Amino acid sequence: MASGVTQNTLYIVVISCIATIGGFLFGFDSGVINGTVDGLRTAFDSDSIGTGFNVASMLLGCAVGAFFAGRLADRRGRRSIMRVAAVLFIISAWGSGIAGGSLEFVVYRILGGLAVGAASVLAPAYISEVTPAHFRGTLATVQQIAIISGLFLAFFSNYLIADAAGSSMNELWLGFEAWRWMFWMELIPATIFLLALFFIPESPRYLVLHRQHDKAIQVLTRLSGADAARRKADEIDASLAKDHHDPRLADLLDPETGRVRRLVWVGVGLATFQQLVGINVVFYYGAVLWQSVGFTESDALLINIVSGGLSIAAVIAALLLVDRIGRKPILWTGSIGMAITLALVTYAFTNASTAADGSLSLEGIYGPLALVAANVYVMFFNFSWGPVMWVMLGEMFPNQIRGTGLAVSGLAQWGANFGITITFPIMLASIGLAGAYGFYTVCAVISVYFVARMVHETKGLELEEMQG
Repeated sequence: MASGVTQNTLYIVVISCIATIGGFLFGFDSGVINGTVDGLRTAFDSDSIGTGFNVASMLLGCAVGAFFAGRLADRRGRRSIMRVAAVLFIISAWGSGIAGGSLEFVVYRILGGLAVGAASVLAPAYISEVTPAHFRGTLATVQQIAIISGLFLAFFSNYLIADAAGSSMNELWLGFEAWRWMFWMELIPATIFLLALFFIPESPRYLVLHRQHDKAIQVLTRLSGADAARRKADEIDASLAKDHHDPRLADLLDPETGRVRRLVWVGVGLATFQQLVGINVVFYYGAVLWQSVGFTESDALLINIVSGGLSIAAVIAALLLVDRIGRKPILWTGSIGMAITLALVTYAFTNASTAADGSLSLEGIYGPLALVAANVYVMFFNFSWGPVMWVMLGEMFPNQIRGTGLAVSGLAQWGANFGITITFPIMLASIGLAGAYGFYTVCAVISVYFVARMVHETKGLELEEMQG
């Protein structure tokens, strides 16, 4: 019996890790743009607004991909839509590197965004649906490790490629600039993802939803053993039988009051605050940010690598604690930590001096303060809101509204991401780094109150126990 349980657990871990390759690509695709900003600006001769749109264009696709992926997955299956996402990752990686102008580049980045948006909501949903409650949070947190690993390897790859070429704008191999090769590196993990998806089963909850009980029991037998399989299938069916079997957006409304369910607002709030604290400014504009305060391109890319390594350590800490102390305490701790560290970064940037050419420099203690506080901020984020937001979105919605709940929350998450990303160059030019980070600090402070008042614990609850 113990051998069977071990075998089932190993199988769950393997298929969950395959699903998280989508998270890895999510991270790689988000991070690779970091080292290509100067190359894009030069190649496409774009101004600050144009560059901001080139960088943020992927996020338009992310919002659309996240919104439709959950609903499509309810109709066509989680695995099938993840395969579509893998194909889009491949097309986007190739096209972004070969693009000859801004419009062509934006089209390929939006296709990649569709894939990122789909992967961002389907990977945690799939993991939550194939994993037992007692270690669901741990495996769902692996998604964030995959995202950060993707970011880290994108930063590392960008650093090595730029170092080999002398600059991201110099030619590297076959007459192509280094920044193009940064995008093409993604073809390797994207192809692996597509092939690996042919070796994982469909979600048993999707199979029950579509009355494929025999297939669902086969999958559940491999996940939890023969004795528990039929019982779990009946529990899933019972949770779905409370409502109709055709998921729709109207499910997000309370049938008694006709208003949007409180749970949906919590999901939207979690998704939005994760972006309003400004984390993706560090991910997308890290190199530009550090160059703007006096670091060289090489030093800035190296700082990104260090930040990525610290992020992985922080997510591992979350992985070890999320099923022990719960989701809410970790979110609350992260909010407080981010508020304090962002305030310190803001203070440091307030004391930056401006050179004759308009560049900024941090003298004396302010340079080290900004560098240390920013990296500690990234660690707090990746210990808390980074992984736990995705854990909660994957598990907090009842079976009947999981797809639609994820769709709306994913749309909110990527919409906020787009707004934060595209406004950063404008904020940098108007109110400066101190003003921008002051805004992110205020949002972090508000998130402390949001967690305390709105978020409810989901640790240890089966998905069939989630209430709308």
